[in-house]
Amino acid sequence: MDLDDTLVALADETRREILKRLAAGDARVTEVAAPFDISLNSVSKHIRILERAGLVRRRIEGRDHFLSLDPAPLDATAAWLQRERAAWATRLDKLEAALRAEDAVEAARKSSKERKPRSKP
Repeated sequence: MDLDDTLVALADETRREILKRLAAGDARVTEVAAPFDISLNSVSKHIRILERAGLVRRRIEGRDHFLSLDPAPLDATAAWLQRERAAWATRLDKLEAALRAEDAVEAARKSSKERKPRSKP
């Protein structure tokens, strides 16, 4: 899986709509293109980006080109995001603990200053 290709593919609303349509089942390229107010050539460019990312597979039967969704790159991307989220959560928890410890030391220092009697000059 190429994460960059997957994220680029998902970055465009038209491509996300194409994926949503294909999640309902295989479709001809012309059926996928029908709801969009753009040229068939433009839709084909979007489809090629989805194919490059491995999100869409093309099957040719005679003159018809059928598209199907391959969710594997989505699953791999979701797994990567989950790992990154967990790693960052761990890092942020450690940072929070360090900041709390620093705050506790500072509070104790201030408290001990307030309790010390002041000497007269």
